[in-house]
Formats: sequence, C-alpha cells, structure tokens
Amino acid sequence: MSAIECFIPSMSGEDISTTVESLNRSEAFTGVTILSGVSLRSTETLRSIAEAVSEKFILIYTKAMPLEMGMYALDRIVSIAEDTGADMLYADHYKLISKEDGTSERKRHPLIECQKGALRDDFDFGSVLVFRSTSFKRAVRAMETDYEFGALYDLRLRMKNIVHVNECLYTEIETDARKSGEKQFDYVDPKNRDVQIEMEKVCTAHLKRVGAWLEPKFLEPDINYFGQDEFPVKASVVIPVFNRIRTVRDAVQSALSQVCSFPYNVIVVDNHSTDGTTELLEELAADDDRLVHVIPARYDLGIGGCWNLAVHHEECGEYAVQLDSDDVYSGADTLQKIVDAFALQKCAMVVGTYQMTDFQMNPIPPGIIDHKEWTEDNGRNNALRVNGLGAPRAFWTPLLRKLNLPNTSYGEDYALGLRISRDYRIGRIYDVLYCCRRWDGNSDAALDIEKVNANNLYKDRIRTWELEARIRMNK
Repeated sequence: MSAIECFIPSMSGEDISTTVESLNRSEAFTGVTILSGVSLRSTETLRSIAEAVSEKFILIYTKAMPLEMGMYALDRIVSIAEDTGADMLYADHYKLISKEDGTSERKRHPLIECQKGALRDDFDFGSVLVFRSTSFKRAVRAMETDYEFGALYDLRLRMKNIVHVNECLYTEIETDARKSGEKQFDYVDPKNRDVQIEMEKVCTAHLKRVGAWLEPKFLEPDINYFGQDEFPVKASVVIPVFNRIRTVRDAVQSALSQVCSFPYNVIVVDNHSTDGTTELLEELAADDDRLVHVIPARYDLGIGGCWNLAVHHEECGEYAVQLDSDDVYSGADTLQKIVDAFALQKCAMVVGTYQMTDFQMNPIPPGIIDHKEWTEDNGRNNALRVNGLGAPRAFWTPLLRKLNLPNTSYGEDYALGLRISRDYRIGRIYDVLYCCRRWDGNSDAALDIEKVNANNLYKDRIRTWELEARIRMNK
C-alpha cells in the first residue's frame, strides 16, 4: 500500500501523543513532522514541507487541537486517492462540541463538492487536507509570490483533481460555537484587511492562469440602446417582505423619509404575509401615495421573483434601490447619493456601505462593512472570490428588465451583480448608507449545516457559471 506522511502543528505533548496514536492505527501511516513555530498559511512553510516529504501522499492537519482519525481512515484515503488519481482530497467528519453541562456531543459535519467556481478563500475543506506529493511539489515550485496568509489558498487553487470523500473519516474539536449569522461577515471584517488584499492577489493570479480575468474595460449604460423608456419616477426603493411585522414599518418609514431632488416611490412586494404585515402595509399605503403595495398573483416567488415583479411594475422608476424589510437607511440622503453615483460613475449598478447593528440600532462587530478591497481595476475579478458584494444595492432598471434575477431567496443579488460586472462598471459609495440589523428573526441567523451547505453550494454554482462565461469571453 502507498504511504502517507503527516504534518501537524505544534500542540501540547499530550495532544500530540493522542493525535499520533490515532494516525498510527492505519497501515498507510509512516511518520509525522511537528510544524513548530511556523504558519501553514505561509509559502515558506509549504516549501519546507515539499522539501521534507518522501512518501507518495501528504496529510496536513491545520488545527492545533487533538485530532482523532477514524478506524483505517488513512488507508481509506490512500485507496481513494489511488483509484481516482486525486491531486487533493478532503473528507466529511465529526465535530466534538462542548455542552454547557460539561459533556461533549459528536455531530456530523458534511462538506460540499469543490467545483470550478468554488473560488472563495473560506471554502470549508475541514482541517485534514491530503495531497499527492508530486502534485504538491509541482504546485509549490510554481509559486512565484511569497505569501504570509494566502499560501494554502494558492496551493489548493493549483490542484486540478480535487476529490471530496463524503464519509466521516475523522473527529476534530469545534472551537467556534457562534451561530451562522455571527460567522456570516467574517470575510469582510475590517480587521482582516491585510489578509483580504493578499487573498485577492492569489485569486487574481488564478483567474489569469485559467483565462477568466477581465480587463477594466466597461460598457456605459445607454438608455437608447435598450429603447427609450418612460419612467413615472426617477427611483424606486424595492422592499420584498414576508412576515416582518416587527420591522417592516421601520424599513418603509426609512424609505419614505428620503429627501431628494427628484420624485421617487417605494414598492413593497408583500409575498402573502400572514402575521399582520399585509394589514400594516395597507394602512401605510393609505397615508402616502408614494407607497406602492404589491401582492403577487403567484405563490411561487422567492426574493428574486419579488424583485422581478417590482422591476417590471409600471410604477417602477429608472433606478431600483434595495432595502431589506429588516433594515433601514442610515439617513435621509441615502437615495440622493445613490442616484447621483449612477451619473458620476457611469455605472449600471451601485453598491454602498453598511453598518452592522443590533435590533435597537446599536453598532455591533464587525462594524462598518465597506468592501474597500473593491477597486476599479480589479473589483469584478475579486467579486468571484468573496461571498457578497455589499449593501445597499441599486440597479439601472432598463438593464435589470433585460437580465432579471434568479427566482431564489438566497444569492439572487450576488448572481445579478456578477452578471452585471461582466460587462458594466459597478459604482461604489464608501459612506455608510444602510444599517443592517442583526436579530434572531433574520432568515440566516441560526442555520443548520445542511442549509449553510446548500447556500454555499448554490453560490459556488453561480461562480462556476460566471467563470465559464468569462473564459469563453476571453477566447
């Protein structure tokens, strides 16, 4: 049987003994190297591993916590690697989660398939990564840039045949007990700016290698290109809503309080609410004729479908501006700033900056989310790496009526942003325009692993489609 050599980070002597003992239960295991005082995210460390390894396969463990491999797990990994010719393998596993009563619970942690569009640098491979040594060495030799944070990301982007073993082959200790909604914005935490910049360099180099990188050349919106349309107002604030009786009044009043040099309205698409939201919106619409209350005739609409209904509505303005039913604009000048940006930046979409708050509007970590890693030259390329483009989002309605949004309730705005950025400039506003309220009623506040995986798999598919489209564009 082919052999596998293991590299693990420094940990306590007892934890090392426990980890090595679990590795040693497989015939394929030949030895372990302790990586003391180095970072696995650095190119220098990967080079040292490439020089040291002598076996056919490499296992890298990325956590400084005890690892428990499953029975004959390494033998199974090596067997699958031989059968598939894999350059890299990763596996489902268990997480050992501490409970309040002092006991622990073992929970299954399934992973998702790594496809061409799985370009985000926070893709979950688990903490056990296995590489074919020849593929590992070839990739490391090809690395021309020394990275402090992005070496593992660079390495895996260079792997051609990545195999997901959907069997639970090991147990790791869970060290992050936060809910999904609390983890959601880690990738844009301002404290990680240096990391983000380096990850962008890695991704950009990869896009150039595969022929998907786009030069900073953009079409400019031309209303005559699509045919002259007459709009009843300059801008429409679009609010899809379902059962948000606690928050929708604040959102609507925030929209109706805008002070602008142009006429605007607010289109609320009420997707058959049952908690009193519908009745509240009827009352608000009766008091202000700028509020257009729309109840779909269809019952199969997601958030994207509700947006399409609003955008194609006869009352929709030349620009359609997003506001979620949980959230509020930060001031009365938000809409004016957004519409001004379309003309100044000659763009088909505008994305602003938002402040994370609790339900009572008190700022909470990670604070202000500004996506300053977005640049004129490389923003639309970097958009394939991150899991979102920011908020609030606004669109040029004639183009939106041509493209439409996917009829989903997750990722619909990201899909549209990627599609627009393929051809058009996306404008940015770095003033805080929006308060994103986090509370238990958010739809993404506490998702289970199956739902998180489904959401991530869909966004990776969106990226795959966009990646393939851009490669074809460049041929």
